[in-house]
Amino acid sequence: MNQEFKQVELYSDGACSGNPGPGGWGAILRFKGIEKELSGGEKATTNNRMELMGVIAGLESLKEPCQVNIFTDSQYIANAFLKNWLESWQKNGWKTAAKKPVKNKELWERLLVQASRHNLAWNWIRGHAGHPENERCDKLAVFERDKFAGKA
Repeated sequence: MNQEFKQVELYSDGACSGNPGPGGWGAILRFKGIEKELSGGEKATTNNRMELMGVIAGLESLKEPCQVNIFTDSQYIANAFLKNWLESWQKNGWKTAAKKPVKNKELWERLLVQASRHNLAWNWIRGHAGHPENERCDKLAVFERDKFAGKA
């Protein structure tokens, strides 16, 4: 049986003040022209964790398996899939090529659960380059970061 997947676009960004420090993430889901914005944050986190959380939260919010076209300005995330870093890390017992433990392993594992549930297509876009959805995600992430930093 050939299952027809819904076509969804996911845009995501993360922000952090200090590394670690207060951080936020933002995501936009688009299906048939309808958009949903998501955001969140943490008091003490890193930029990479917030980048991951934006993608994870977007995927976890989908109620059924979908074909998801993901747009991220995080080379860390995009290259983990596009350059097969994740596959190598897992083969090496969650160690990097430099034999160091992979950071954020628990978030990568959450993302892998979603990758097994959905059909994902990864797209890296340059951040702060005028991409409308990326700019909106950045605003969501910065708002959340500022909330956790006591500025909002």
